[in-house]
Amino acid sequence: MESLKVRDYMTLQAVTFNPEMSLSAALDKVMDSDYLGGPVINEQKQVIGFLSGQDLLDKLIKVSYFCQDTHIVSDCMSSEVLSVSPDMSIIELADMMQIGKPKVYPVLDNGKLVGIITRKHVLRAIAKNIDACFKHPV
Repeated sequence: MESLKVRDYMTLQAVTFNPEMSLSAALDKVMDSDYLGGPVINEQKQVIGFLSGQDLLDKLIKVSYFCQDTHIVSDCMSSEVLSVSPDMSIIELADMMQIGKPKVYPVLDNGKLVGIITRKHVLRAIAKNIDACFKHPV
């Protein structure tokens, strides 16, 4: 198997949130993106949390019912963020993802957000390698 790195399959188009953003504004960002969540970044562009679709769903049900958007991203984000390096092996990341871990990981290089990688990206990398394994010249 050829060496597969996160940097070769991650996306640079991460949806990001700031901690003071209202949940309805966060929902708008999610609905306009291909991802159900993303990193929460502070003014120094450091990743300080992660907002998942599950986090949003939990609070937005109440927002919808009471028609009151009183929560902000920092109220429901996870402050323990599992991130990966752009040089991490796709195979190592696939192993991490099998243990019920997040479906989306921020990719950090020297503490700076450089992209995100999802299970779909990992599957795409593995599929590409499998195709190369079984294609033989005629």
